Amino acid sequence: MIVPALEPGQRVRVVQTVDTREGPWRTEVEGEVISCRPQPTGSWFAHGKNDKLWLQRLRLRRTDGELIDLVLEPDSEFTVLGS
Repeated sequence: MIVPALEPGQRVRVVQTVDTREGPWRTEVEGEVISCRPQPTGSWFAHGKNDKLWLQRLRLRRTDGELIDLVLEPDSEFTVLGS
């Protein structure tokens, strides 16, 4: 997965699409980057680092203060809006 260089303080828009039987479900989130880093899941996964499945996670703060954690996927779309 290619993740742009996201720095804390940047404002970004992330669009993610999930394919379902009823058709694609698209979500769009905007906020200020707090962190973007790989983190382990609680699940065991053979041959992963420390026997865990690691996922790229992005934490954002919306303008109203709400914190959002996203698991980034290969088809996640990013737009950097500014800092």
